[in-house]
Amino acid sequence: MRVVFAGTPEPALPSLQAIADSRHDLVAVVTRPDAPAGRGRKLVASPVADLAEELGVPVLKPDHPRDPEFQAALKALEPDCCPVVAYGALLPQSALDIPVHGWVNLHFSVLPNWRGAAPVQHSIWAGDEVTGATTFRIVKELDAGPTFGLMTQLIHDDDTAGTLLAKLAEGGAGLLVATLDGIEDGSIEARAQQADGVSFAPKILVEHAHVDWEDPGLGVDRRIRACSPDPGAWTTYAGERLKLGPVTLTDRDHLPPGVLEIGKNEVLVGTGTTPVLLGQVQPVGKKPMPAADWARGLHAPVHLVLGA
Repeated sequence: MRVVFAGTPEPALPSLQAIADSRHDLVAVVTRPDAPAGRGRKLVASPVADLAEELGVPVLKPDHPRDPEFQAALKALEPDCCPVVAYGALLPQSALDIPVHGWVNLHFSVLPNWRGAAPVQHSIWAGDEVTGATTFRIVKELDAGPTFGLMTQLIHDDDTAGTLLAKLAEGGAGLLVATLDGIEDGSIEARAQQADGVSFAPKILVEHAHVDWEDPGLGVDRRIRACSPDPGAWTTYAGERLKLGPVTLTDRDHLPPGVLEIGKNEVLVGTGTTPVLLGQVQPVGKKPMPAADWARGLHAPVHLVLGA
């Protein structure tokens, strides 16, 4: 089957590689245009574009998939199907109609749960015990198309959005290839999503990653893990932002919310319930460091307040 793969960030790479290694004919890759990055703000190609170049596959970088030039180029490739992983742009109906079998998306949740841009983050924040990935045919309504297959994945207590997404990206690559195989040989067909149980996962912004120490310790833990590594959980100390890595839940004696208790090799911070043990922190302009190292550099009393 002739396929054109669409994707942009690093989590799309396992699927691109798996399709390149499969029996299907990868004739081109579609990705977002080069974007400024780093201190110099130089234009940098997407991870998917870099891998496609290594594979020797032609790359299309339309400003938007509605562009007539792009759609003409896609039609000329005569794709049977367009598999998609985190492409990053909405597809108009005129583009959806081009491949014979449509555009098949790998979405990192068990649909209809967590439709939207940040399913992995929301699944951790909500305290889900299990998540997964689903392949479905893209339609105009957000993540609402008929599904082909799914995989499930346990969420561990120490999973961050980054580690969980990496697991789903690897496992989902096999699911996507199996879906393409089934479409080609007619062994699978898309089934409409159930109407019940729909939930949404909008993008998590920097302001959402601001830790509220009045929350229960479990809520603080989930927020931080859900926002790691992106956009990065944070609090403030002495009016400056302090980034936070994952914390450890404890059963220590109560501390008022946001109050630090600094020990020789550990730093506790109070929450709405029991304190949590800080892990890595990152002050403004500095590299991440263990919380105890940061606290030793403060030359301050034993009890301090975060979020003030």
